Amino acid sequence: MMAVVPVREAYVDANFKEVQLKKVVPGQPVVLTSDLYGGGVKFHGKVKGLAGGSGSAFSLIPAQNASGNWIKVVQRVPVRITLDPADLAKHPLRVGLSMKAKIDVAK
Repeated sequence: MMAVVPVREAYVDANFKEVQLKKVVPGQPVVLTSDLYGGGVKFHGKVKGLAGGSGSAFSLIPAQNASGNWIKVVQRVPVRITLDPADLAKHPLRVGLSMKAKIDVAK
């Protein structure tokens, strides 16, 4: 199996805690920094959408708590962020790199 990701149409799947998503909607602007380039290089993007469930909901073998004690674990939900092609042309990224994303929820 193989996945092809067009370099000019790269995106980021940012995993936010479920409690951070209350005001997140598609179209909001996002500023990202990559560990590859450091904090001096800012990437700009927009929220494209949220995944249909948390990462654990779609895992091949979901965690099961058989002890009888229930502990609330905050889940993370992938948020798809499309990146500005002009930023990618100046500073190319590779698949699997770490990034920090900040969504402007005021817009």
